Formats: sequence, C-alpha cells, structure tokens
Amino acid sequence: MDLFAGIPVTDYRRALEWYERLLGTPPAFFPNDVEAVWELAEHRYLYIEHLPERAGHALQTLFVDDYDDRVAAISARGVEPVERETYENGVRKAIYHDPDGNEIGIGGGPV
Repeated sequence: MDLFAGIPVTDYRRALEWYERLLGTPPAFFPNDVEAVWELAEHRYLYIEHLPERAGHALQTLFVDDYDDRVAAISARGVEPVERETYENGVRKAIYHDPDGNEIGIGGGPV
C-alpha cells in the first residue's frame, strides 16, 4: 500500500523551505510546479501543494522510533514545536504549525 498525505499551502516557496527544515531533507521529487513530495518511508509520502483556498486545515502525525533525536534535530534546524503532549499511556507528541497553521505532529513511544 502506498500513502500520499497532502498539505495545502498558500505560499509554495515559503512552505518548501519550512518543510525542508522540519523534515531535514529536500523533497524526493517535484511532480509539477506547485507540489513537492518527500518520501518518509518506502511508499509513504508527505507532499505540499499550492492550494491557498484549502490551506491551514491539514492534520498529520508522523510516528517515529527515534522521537527524542528527531525532535532535537528539528530544533537544531530552527523549528520549534508549539506544544508538547504526553498521553496517559506514555506516548509523546511534539506539535508543529507550518506558516499557514497546518499541524504536523511528531509522535513517539513512551520513554
């Protein structure tokens, strides 16, 4: 199964730069002039697309095995979470908002 999770943005260039800092890598490919695609894992993609009328409403969570290292690396690239949560079962989540207000969560297992 392949997954393409999309995030609508108002300013493509600004979003491209922000997502490169969040994800720590340039996009894997550009299908056209208004989309950029990152391959997060085999057959699992996150993409931004210039869709101003829909921007600001996306909710995505990426669950990772290296939560502490990943969140620290994102901070080192100048992107800080707007909120951090720890659920009753110990699962942790760092919540980031892109320039349009789209929410990207980085989740990880209990310590």
